[in-house]
Order: sequence, then C-alpha cells, then structure tokens
Amino acid sequence: MSGTNDDWSDWVGRQEEACDSLDLNRARALQATLDDSGAVLEPGAALPPLWHWAYFWSLASTAGLGPDGHAARGEFLPPIDLPRRMWAGSRVVFPKPLAIGSDITRRSTIKSVAQKIGRSGPLAFVTVEHVLDDGAGLCVVEEHDIVYREAAAKGAALPPGKPAPADGAWVQNVSPSPVLLFRYSALTFNGHRIHYDQPYTTQEEGYPGLIVHGPLLATLMVGLVRREEPAARVTRFAFRALRPIFDTRPFTVCGAPDGRSNRADLWVTDHDGFLAMQGEVDWA
Repeated sequence: MSGTNDDWSDWVGRQEEACDSLDLNRARALQATLDDSGAVLEPGAALPPLWHWAYFWSLASTAGLGPDGHAARGEFLPPIDLPRRMWAGSRVVFPKPLAIGSDITRRSTIKSVAQKIGRSGPLAFVTVEHVLDDGAGLCVVEEHDIVYREAAAKGAALPPGKPAPADGAWVQNVSPSPVLLFRYSALTFNGHRIHYDQPYTTQEEGYPGLIVHGPLLATLMVGLVRREEPAARVTRFAFRALRPIFDTRPFTVCGAPDGRSNRADLWVTDHDGFLAMQGEVDWA
C-alpha cells in the first residue's frame, strides 16, 4: 500500500465459509496449556468462551507464508502492503454454548476497510464478522478488528502508556514463557514468528522479546471470570489491545465486578503499570 490512497471498498462484503469439528483432544491440550483448573473436559461439555480461536485453522502452505510467518495476503483479506498486522480487538456475543465434539460452520464476512494517517504513519483497519453455527442455531457472533501499520524503527522504545486502574478485585499474576507462547501458537496454528522465534523478533522486528498473543491475553481475561464466578455463563465480551506484552516480564490480569449486575471491567497491566488491554464482560 502506498500511503493510504488504495481503494479496498470492493473487498467489503467478501465472504468465506469453513467447517470444523470441536475436537476433544485440542480442547484438553488448550486446557493444559492455560493451566486451567476446571474439571477435565469431556465430549459434549461446553467449550469455554474464546477457545473457539483454537479451531478453524487457516491451512496455508509453508511455501505460501511471508517472511514473518503470516499467510500471504490477497485471498480473503485484502493485500494491504503494510508490514505489521495485529489483532486490535474483538466484540463477541455467545447466544449459546459450543459443545465439544460438535461440527460447526463458521461464516466470515469483511464488514469494513478503513484507512487513516496516525502518529506512526499510514494505518489500515479491517473488521471481519465471524458467525459460528452448530446447525441448530447461532453459538458465537464476533467482530474481529485487524490493524495494519508501518514497522517501527528497530530498538525504538515504546512511548509511555495510560496508567492501569489500581482497584482490581480480581487479580491473576502471569509469568509468560516461550513454552506457553509456542504451545498457544501451535494450538491456534499461528505461524507469526513474533510469538515463538526470539532471534527473528528481536533482530528483525526490533522488539525486546517475544510478544504475547492478543487473543491469549483476551482468553486469560475471560478465564479470570470463570475462576472467580464458576457458575457464570459468559454472554458478551469485548476487548481492545492498547500496548504489547512481552515474555521478558510478568504481567497482571485484573477484573472489577460491577457488584450490582452480572458484568465486570477487565484489563491487563504490564510490568510498568501501563494498561495493555482493556475489556468488559457480561454473564448469565
């Protein structure tokens, strides 16, 4: 993409469909990866919220991957020529649980493509809607925001962020490890090298360490609700990524329940006390 003058409007409305079976072994492997303390998952049990991200793999050939490990662009997503692509946020509703072992259809639609100039240069935002159906009705409806931007100068320090709230009633301290990131990448079939290839991440992209996946952080946020409210059934969740988390330092997942209704504010605080991810959740 040269500047922000390319017209991607023809891509809006583009659709694709995929089918997958919610394999028990993959769910159990994710349960082990996340150190989830719930009961061992069994066939027919409800798949925990956001764990559907471990299914519907994008099966691009190895030869078709770019130098960063991402699949080549221009098939479903527009071929926006900005080098860094990140998961910026999502808004997800859960009309009913996904059952482990069931066959699910996912229909994806490009809802919008927007371009602008930010402080770091040209940006592009693509929003994709994913609808998951088990044949008897909707189970998940998700809007997924993807941001494309220029690469930052190698070694450039992150600017100071917004201070995170200090009043979390729910707190979970997490020490990320390369093994955690590798296993999550494997379970989601995510080839993006910034999550597991430390020499590439530090030498080529100039980051101080491996980057913790945005969807992994979001999954930990919702997992905090499951830990603190074990009888809850999450019905809605939204999050926005604000700042990267690296594997070089621990971080904190926090929540502040409303106290008067079944909702809570959620956030992730980095080692320096800055807000890395912000979200909110409702449950029944």
